[in-house]
Amino acid sequence: MDQRVLNKLVESVSNTVKSFKKCEIECLIRLFQNLVKTDGRIDKTGIDRNTFQEILHNIFGMTDDMLMNRVFCAFDKDNDNHINVKEWVKGLSVFLRGTFEEKLKFCFEVYYLNGDGYISQEEIFNMLKNSLYQQSSEEESDEAIQELVDLTLKKMDYDNDGKISFADFEKAVKEERLLLEVFGQCLPEAKVQFNIPNSWAEKCKGAQEVAQ
Repeated sequence: MDQRVLNKLVESVSNTVKSFKKCEIECLIRLFQNLVKTDGRIDKTGIDRNTFQEILHNIFGMTDDMLMNRVFCAFDKDNDNHINVKEWVKGLSVFLRGTFEEKLKFCFEVYYLNGDGYISQEEIFNMLKNSLYQQSSEEESDEAIQELVDLTLKKMDYDNDGKISFADFEKAVKEERLLLEVFGQCLPEAKVQFNIPNSWAEKCKGAQEVAQ
């Protein structure tokens, strides 16, 4: 990419993303360019779902396919099934260095799977079942999982309408921060460094192979 074009893009992105330094934004843009394998205009292309899930797995230690898919949707703001360069940097700014409030909104967006703004009993059931399956090879009975759903609603459904609104989620998490990822991992592992190291490119190798 021409350096002048790159500088212009970095400047544009830095106007909306304040948690990364300009040199870090440039690094993320270059990494994006490597992942989408283009020497042309990167504003006309994007990272596909499979490549992005490899990144979540290889760099951020995520293993839950269902939630990785939902994280992809949370990044993909224009719903075109590709993460463009601005969505890439903006999403990572929340993912890695977001404020507590930004991460709260992000996790809630990942968890309400059908896009209606509420986490339903059915969604809670499916996420808990999926999460428990990830943690153990033994499959929990539907009755045991339903008991967990009922306990979760009792703890988080403050208005007793049988589903969790953002207001419910926010209140519960502010009272007990461990509930932020109550339905499964949708943020990086704690051990992931919040800087942008050169080793990211190496860790993305698997994603690049998938993209080929």
